[in-house]
Amino acid sequence: MSNIAGAQPKEILPAITSLNVRGRGPWQEAWGRFLRNKASIVGLVIVLFFLLVTSLASVIAPHSPLQLHSGKGFLPPAWVEKSSTGKTGDQEFLLGTDTLGRDVLSRVMYGSRVSMMVGFVPTIIIILVGTLVGMVAGYYGGAWDNFLMRITDIVYGFPDLLFFIIALIALRDTWIGKLMSGLFLLFFALAIVNWVGVARLVRGQVLSLKEKEFIEAARSIGVKDSRIMFRHLLPNILGPIIVLSAFLIPNMIITEAILGYLGLGLKPATNPEAFFITSWGSLLLEGQTAINAQPYLLLAPAVCVALVVIAFTFIGDGLRDALDPRMRGTQ
Repeated sequence: MSNIAGAQPKEILPAITSLNVRGRGPWQEAWGRFLRNKASIVGLVIVLFFLLVTSLASVIAPHSPLQLHSGKGFLPPAWVEKSSTGKTGDQEFLLGTDTLGRDVLSRVMYGSRVSMMVGFVPTIIIILVGTLVGMVAGYYGGAWDNFLMRITDIVYGFPDLLFFIIALIALRDTWIGKLMSGLFLLFFALAIVNWVGVARLVRGQVLSLKEKEFIEAARSIGVKDSRIMFRHLLPNILGPIIVLSAFLIPNMIITEAILGYLGLGLKPATNPEAFFITSWGSLLLEGQTAINAQPYLLLAPAVCVALVVIAFTFIGDGLRDALDPRMRGTQ
């Protein structure tokens, strides 16, 4: 700084500019720590790959997922010379076909659409609802806190999987169960009971921050409560929320796979032009019934679910380390 103080006016601006370039904010530091985590980068690459497959399924899939190939039922993968059914693999069907002669690889690609969307859409709803409830309860306290936390306790006490099964069975044949081939009901069921963890996390963070000096200063100059919550409190609790989101997404994907395996997931599509045709959970159910004749009906979607879950786990671990204030200056 002494060099800058004694410099000529024309030399001051470049010096200040160089200081600004070298300075990095907390989010830039967190991103740098995340990029240095090799496991997180591997997870990110896997997720981006599946997102690319999801968006380009109709272009890169070798066949229509509903196209029937007569006489091609239960073909093994292309590299199998002779399966238990006595059939030989066909290069046209890399992972073989199901009992109706539909290409397994194409169905797995189209199934990623539902499974990846089930991972992201309910998570966004969960984060929005949980953040709002937790922030209001933590900031206002008193009667608001008691009321919202008692509702949270009631929802938290209900078994998640049991609620999903009851909701999907009870409403499956209603108008809400028919929206988006049952996907809307699945979003609703997953989101309505999973926001409680986010609400509790946000409430705890807000309680620890609302008495800080910068919040008291904002109150003293008459800043509105809504502005304090969303402009001052929310940016300071984004780190834990982002980390929790990375772990929520694979939970949603696993839950959809379980429900699909139980026959409660997406309704089977008959229109080849439909966006939602099948899901990994539905493919697991189909594969379980034919595991002896064509094991790749079960193995292919199971491997995809496992890869995505592991990838998001790596990302979540990397985000947790990168956004932890205690990690600053240690990497």
